[in-house]
Amino acid sequence: MFEAFYEMAHTPFTRALPPDALYASAELDEILGRLEYAAARQWFAVVTGDCGTGKSTAIRRLAARLDRAQYQLLYVADSKLTPRPFYKGLLEQLGCEAKFYRGEAKRPRHHEIALLQAVHHQRPVVVVDEAHLLDREMLEEVRFLLNQAMDAASPLALILVGQTELWDRLGLQAYAAIRQRIDLQCRVPYLDRAQTAAYLQAHLTYAGTAQAIFAEAAVDAIYRYSSGAARLINKVATHALLYGAQNGHRVLDEPLVTRVIQGELA
Repeated sequence: MFEAFYEMAHTPFTRALPPDALYASAELDEILGRLEYAAARQWFAVVTGDCGTGKSTAIRRLAARLDRAQYQLLYVADSKLTPRPFYKGLLEQLGCEAKFYRGEAKRPRHHEIALLQAVHHQRPVVVVDEAHLLDREMLEEVRFLLNQAMDAASPLALILVGQTELWDRLGLQAYAAIRQRIDLQCRVPYLDRAQTAAYLQAHLTYAGTAQAIFAEAAVDAIYRYSSGAARLINKVATHALLYGAQNGHRVLDEPLVTRVIQGELA
């Protein structure tokens, strides 16, 4: 509805944005560069960050940046993940029908990975999202993915993605064997005020509008509400655009954004 009012060709603050249209801060670009290096070296990486800061978005950007001729990204996200569906999900993404129990699934999984590397010359990159929800058994299981050639080489790159408590858990003595294998740790930060403004503008530019829709003081209000969390920026910006369109406001000022926050998002 607001898209027509503001003469937008696309919806600006949605998860459906193509990866190349997503705003990337300098910090996120650095993280992506490190993850690309981890993929090339077949490292074990852990990516953490608070809720809504853009961890899954970072993985979407990574997937878009990896050359599909050289890499195959295998993505798993399940809050109640157990070893059997984990291997089943990997095998199905590799194009292999999975009808095995855990121990049997490891053999065809190793075979398919070997084929990727030897025949297709592709490096597998396994991403496990929502990893802070994994139990100890599952965390131990993903560690076994890295075992090959008597622990002298890793058959793939493994990236665990989760909220901040994942890194806190991995710091416990019970997880020392897993922590010692980690090659790279990245933390996705909140956006600062200037980055919040740049984020809003980048997404409005993608939408195709030439208008300056958010006043500077409105950006201040959005930043105060969101603390620089991308998910909350999307939420308040969308609500403000809806309210503005329904009430005929071409420019969204601070009182309007504050009214939306207090009336609809408090």
